[in-house]
Amino acid sequence: MNFAHFMRIEREVNGGTRYYVVHTHDPKFSIELVPDRDAPDHIGKGVIKALRLPNSWSGNYAQCGKLVAAAQEFFRESFAEPVSKGETRRFQV
Repeated sequence: MNFAHFMRIEREVNGGTRYYVVHTHDPKFSIELVPDRDAPDHIGKGVIKALRLPNSWSGNYAQCGKLVAAAQEFFRESFAEPVSKGETRRFQV
């Protein structure tokens, strides 16, 4: 899956870390996630804490569901080991 439109943000707040995934193209939305401590890797796809999206998308549940699932998958994969620059160029990622 192409995650070019997603970005993960980490913020240190009161001694803890808050994680946000932001979709940078239409519809622009953000989702706050906390790592799933019950998952085998203690991160999983994250547990949704808050979802902020435009009012125009609030009734389109099918599209919202697809984007939220993609955001959760991006969250999970963003904690994976980084790939070297040479490999990303080789696979044109």
